[in-house]
Amino acid sequence: MATVLLARRLFTPLETIDDAVLVFEDGVITAVGARAAVRIPPEARVLDFGDAVLAPGLIDIHIHGGAGHDVMEGSDESLAAVERLMATHGVTSYCPTTVTAPVDATLRSLDALGKAVERASRGDGDGARTRPLGVHFEGPFLSHAKRGVHPPTLLQPASRELFERMWHAADGRVSVMTIAPEIEGALDLITEASRRRVCVSLGHSDADLPQTRAAIQAGARHATHTFNAMRPLDHRDPGLLGAVLTSSAVTADIIVDGIHVDPVVVDLFLRAKGVEGAVLITDAISATGMPDGTYMLGGFAVQVRDGRCEFDGRLAGSVLTLDRAVRNTMKFGDISLQNAVRMATINPASLLGLEKRKGSLSVGADADIAVFTPAGEVVRTIIGGVLN
Repeated sequence: MATVLLARRLFTPLETIDDAVLVFEDGVITAVGARAAVRIPPEARVLDFGDAVLAPGLIDIHIHGGAGHDVMEGSDESLAAVERLMATHGVTSYCPTTVTAPVDATLRSLDALGKAVERASRGDGDGARTRPLGVHFEGPFLSHAKRGVHPPTLLQPASRELFERMWHAADGRVSVMTIAPEIEGALDLITEASRRRVCVSLGHSDADLPQTRAAIQAGARHATHTFNAMRPLDHRDPGLLGAVLTSSAVTADIIVDGIHVDPVVVDLFLRAKGVEGAVLITDAISATGMPDGTYMLGGFAVQVRDGRCEFDGRLAGSVLTLDRAVRNTMKFGDISLQNAVRMATINPASLLGLEKRKGSLSVGADADIAVFTPAGEVVRTIIGGVLN
């Protein structure tokens, strides 16, 4: 049976439709348009959301956990807890993100995560759970100088052999790899990962401008949590940030929680990358949705107080949710809800090469939908046509 959604406004997100109608059936969108132009199927279930806004479901390409669990635990119970929490915040798809750990532990986690992605790709599972699209490798190919909280003894030079083991452990279900372009073997690995259609993202790096440009030439096309764990921008030594902020060939993501990046710098970032080049992420850890306390990120304990996550005095992820990132972006950058939603929907979907299925309200796309108030609060989340 078809389901019809009615709302005051709809963001595709590239276009706005007023007095909107969206129809889906069997988990796929079959019609989108203004009420006067769309035929409502007879006997369809009709849901009228009044003054609300229909938008694509949000996509988080960098998240470590939530609800007290880390994605590297790998069990269905732990992933279910994380995914159900994300669903309440309008997120319909995500990339479970690893953190640098012993190789054997990483491979075990990747085996479990790869299987979870495979199940989701078949449409198996609970409609109340956000669906994984592919794994994000954050580590171990990172800079010692800008490692953040990644354990220094576990960092590795860029190695095709280790990448191959990680790739096979995840059964090829790899979407993103963060790498520091200046480390040994990086350019060769960037070329290989790009050949396999992995989105190579530059981060945790002390790279200078020539090293960054060489990485972009080799196939890197994104930047991880811009400003954080990067060589600072200097007017005589622009480094990685100088390349990222000025290159139209590179998109970039950012943690808009007001802690990782000052609101003024968020505004500067948005001016530099534009709405088409910016991606919102959370970098959320297991503490997300939980009270203050001690929580795990991979294999180490993080202290969380007043929204700030720290390990040994360093920031260690966040407790940000993606809908909050959307609202913060509206506030910090004087950005419309439509443009903020774009940065968390079609932009990450395009980065992953999934824009025909995800991140857009268009005929033939998956019925992954977030319903917002005009102020950006989530009213309802629909995942694969299942209402939550």
